[in-house]
Amino acid sequence: MKELILIIVAYFIGSIPTALIISKRFFGIDIRDYGSGNMGATNTFRVLGSRYGTMVMILDILKGICAVLLYNFISYYQHNELERINFMIGLGLSAVIGHIFPIFAGFRGGKGVATLFGMILTVQPVVAVSCIGVFLLVLYLTRYVSLSSILAAIALPICVLWIWNEHEVMYRVFALLVAALVVFTHQKNIGRILKGVESRMPILKHRDRRKSRRRHD
Repeated sequence: MKELILIIVAYFIGSIPTALIISKRFFGIDIRDYGSGNMGATNTFRVLGSRYGTMVMILDILKGICAVLLYNFISYYQHNELERINFMIGLGLSAVIGHIFPIFAGFRGGKGVATLFGMILTVQPVVAVSCIGVFLLVLYLTRYVSLSSILAAIALPICVLWIWNEHEVMYRVFALLVAALVVFTHQKNIGRILKGVESRMPILKHRDRRKSRRRHD
């Protein structure tokens, strides 16, 4: 019974509509009416700029971290590693579902990548750092946040199943489900990337200007 209550609490934590709160508080708009229509950090970066996008990203990551740490309210899980990991995964996934289908925002949320990262960071920090490395490398090379998120998610099962060879079955299944979930929620982005119309993040402007000047020289 306690586990069920905490999983519900984790869902409510994930449902906190950070991007919506910030867009309405500082700009008087619903972020879902602009850009990609998603209530997440990427769309906030695109519509409101890097300052508020970073704010939303950090808060969404914290949602995943706080949800997973709810396991501390049941002493049993503090002394049973295997059961603890399974319960942490359950709490984290509940928060991610809350972010994607938030009860506080009409069940229209974001794609859950930042909250998912916060969850993985808490459950397995080394794997999380590896995935964020993939994310940053792809972002540097392409400036596509969506592609960076997809490849980072695909890197998760690669790390879990082969590089670190985790033996816990639940963790392996979780890694595969995460990759599938991220690819599924980014279907429209994949289509736009293939068509060459996906928005790029406005970073590395100096590098792009240098390339542009070289092409015109």
